[in-house]
Amino acid sequence: MSVICVIGTGYVGLVTGTCLADMGNQVTCVDIVAEKIEKLKKGILPIYEPGLEEMVHRNYQAGRLHFTTSYSEGLAASDFIFIAVNTPTGNGQGGADMRYVESAARSIAEELDHYAIIINKSTVPVGSGDVVSRVIHNNLKRSDITFAVVSNPEFLREGSALLDFQQPDRIVLGSSDPEAAYTVARLYMPLRAPIVTTDLYTAEMIKYASNAFLATKISFINEIAQICERLGADVKEVAVGMGYDKRIGHAFLNAGLGYGGSCFPKDVRALAHMADEAGLHPQLLHAVMEINHDQRRLVISKLTSILGSLRGTTIGVLGLAFKPNTDDMREAPAVDIIRWITSQGAHVRVYDPVASETGREALVREGVRLDSVTFCENAYSVAEQTDALVIVTEWNEFKSLNMQHVRSLMHRPVLIDGRNIYDGSEMHRLGFIYRAMGRGTGPAPTILPAGDSTALPALQPTLDLNIGD
Repeated sequence: MSVICVIGTGYVGLVTGTCLADMGNQVTCVDIVAEKIEKLKKGILPIYEPGLEEMVHRNYQAGRLHFTTSYSEGLAASDFIFIAVNTPTGNGQGGADMRYVESAARSIAEELDHYAIIINKSTVPVGSGDVVSRVIHNNLKRSDITFAVVSNPEFLREGSALLDFQQPDRIVLGSSDPEAAYTVARLYMPLRAPIVTTDLYTAEMIKYASNAFLATKISFINEIAQICERLGADVKEVAVGMGYDKRIGHAFLNAGLGYGGSCFPKDVRALAHMADEAGLHPQLLHAVMEINHDQRRLVISKLTSILGSLRGTTIGVLGLAFKPNTDDMREAPAVDIIRWITSQGAHVRVYDPVASETGREALVREGVRLDSVTFCENAYSVAEQTDALVIVTEWNEFKSLNMQHVRSLMHRPVLIDGRNIYDGSEMHRLGFIYRAMGRGTGPAPTILPAGDSTALPALQPTLDLNIGD
């Protein structure tokens, strides 16, 4: 058993601390936000992650997991001190904001009274291990205290973070102190995962390079989707055919509205910024970001190509979170899409299984007027009297809706499938004017007349399988 302190109770810190406690260690999670710590002590989590609430409760009750605002209490007798604070984009040019990391390092130095290994779990720019080491060294209260710094980047996917921690593809450790890296490796030995040990800079780069590569796969398949749509091919079948090639694989080849969340957007920007700062020209990274931004605009193009002006229409939006099984709204496509729709004079009806509250907050931050948005209790309520329905997040419950009933509730039967979760032929059979991402364009779009739905029967000849998926 090891004594561990985790600084930060956000997504990475809370998952890391809880899973380490579940492995039998004594873990204290420290956060300077008193309200968050008090809620955690009562079992109220600041994030939604499947299975995490139960694991927090179990380990807290067992006395292995503790929460405090006190660095002194958290660091007492700790063998390992994880820094897991936020590193948002900070300077307007894409660079990571290191204020929280440096603040945590200073606070550690002020309370540290014994040897410990400081582990960077936050996603930090290359060279940040040196920064943390320097900040701690310059702020130590006692000159006889020694420490080591190890980079241990996280690779947790929101929605499956517990599985990713407990069954990782690999564990990356970087340090200028091989003995410290080996000591941290022993902490992870029970997971029986491959362990990559390297220097600090390389470990920090592995994190950025990994996320940038996955983001590139997403933007690549989305660009292919646009080509497929123009030429009449089906990007879903293209991705299947590509994925059987072992050099490519099926993962991250789902065309849709692009990536979002706390990692990919921030990390690609930060890596591009690091390259710019080094005097390089990261053309591919800039293209990845541009394609990702443009992808969500396609929803508006598809809506206007069918409906014409959106002014006075009601658009249903299914999904707010950037991906299923999370309530995270950071860089969520839904925010941009709803902002653009409402800015054109439309009203939005929206539903998300878990992200209604975080979604509401995100829309307010982005200046969306909430009097233009109705938050609904379920997907069927969203569909009522809408002129179009847009699938933004691929929650499983949306995949099993009674679409015939959905069609009967709508004013006009326009379905924009931003995540390609439905079968196009079936949607056409049910009477939808169906548009997906990269699944063929069919004939020129028909502008649906506004007003009385009695105009719809005249459109039925266009609702056949020749439209394409």
